[in-house]
Amino acid sequence: MNQSAYATAGVDIEAGDRAVELMKAHVARTNRHEVLGGLGGFAGFFDAAAFKDYDHPVLATSTDGVGTKVAIAQAMDKHDTIGFDLIGMLVDDLVVAGAEPLFVTDYIACGKVVPERIAAIVQGIANACVAAGCSLIGGETAEHPGLLGPDEYDIAGATTGVVEKSKILGAHRVRVGDAVIGMASSGLHSNGYSLVRHVLLQQAGWSLDRHVDDLGRTLGEELLEPTKVYALDVLDLIRNVEVHAMSHVTGGGLANNLARVMPDDHTAVLQRSSWTPPSIFRLVQQLGEVSQPDIDATLNMGVGMVAMVPQSEVDAALRLLNGRGVQSWVLGGVQAVEGPGAAVLV
Repeated sequence: MNQSAYATAGVDIEAGDRAVELMKAHVARTNRHEVLGGLGGFAGFFDAAAFKDYDHPVLATSTDGVGTKVAIAQAMDKHDTIGFDLIGMLVDDLVVAGAEPLFVTDYIACGKVVPERIAAIVQGIANACVAAGCSLIGGETAEHPGLLGPDEYDIAGATTGVVEKSKILGAHRVRVGDAVIGMASSGLHSNGYSLVRHVLLQQAGWSLDRHVDDLGRTLGEELLEPTKVYALDVLDLIRNVEVHAMSHVTGGGLANNLARVMPDDHTAVLQRSSWTPPSIFRLVQQLGEVSQPDIDATLNMGVGMVAMVPQSEVDAALRLLNGRGVQSWVLGGVQAVEGPGAAVLV
């Protein structure tokens, strides 16, 4: 049988169809009752009638990717966890404003569609959507021969959530005296991998299958550790404890991200002595001879999410979060200063 002109150019439509069939069961597991229709249409549908219970519903949206962490997944030929990195980057940017993530759409660009690999990626995305309580209602898989190698791919996505206008969290709620609560990250999450790969794989010359005693596992296993998805934990916190503002610690590090939700004339003073960053952060800093300011501004240093609450709510907040398995502690407090809002590590 002669190949089609498109197949001759490197695009396999039949492989794409096979990938869709393999991912259908994974996508179906994410469906909330508001989702209309199934996979395969031109658009995903979400029934907005659910918003009738809101006095003033406000939609929130976020879009992101996972950066060069995909290079680790490709090198290890393990693709069923990278979806947690994508969903974590998306939904946890919504929940810090108090919004409930509703649905996600994803985009996978690859050099060659390998149905089983695409299905594994979507399986991870779907697992993370279940963990976040949102639906995967659509997506796109694009084959780009000549632009990406046969084993190369990149993923991105977008999410939409909803929040009652009067309950939006942010700098306008922060008060002097608020406690800053830190929530432990699961590791590097999905930021700073260009630095991490440069230091560990290029400068130090370590291989991904190298067992690192300080990590208790191979380097590759550590670097591929999925991003912690905080969405349901944070939403439970917001429902049960007075929360003024939150920050998702991603690119830019802890202080820079926290400064984004600090009002003028307020600063969050964070105590370095309140926690010990996991070993992977120390390894990157030492092997790469990275200065403290540089590493603070690049990696999360073991803190993936931050909440600001009144002092009277600290015990309840810690009890709830730790009870849900989210390691949490008092990271610092909010003080009055002159000038723009800021956060500092001391």
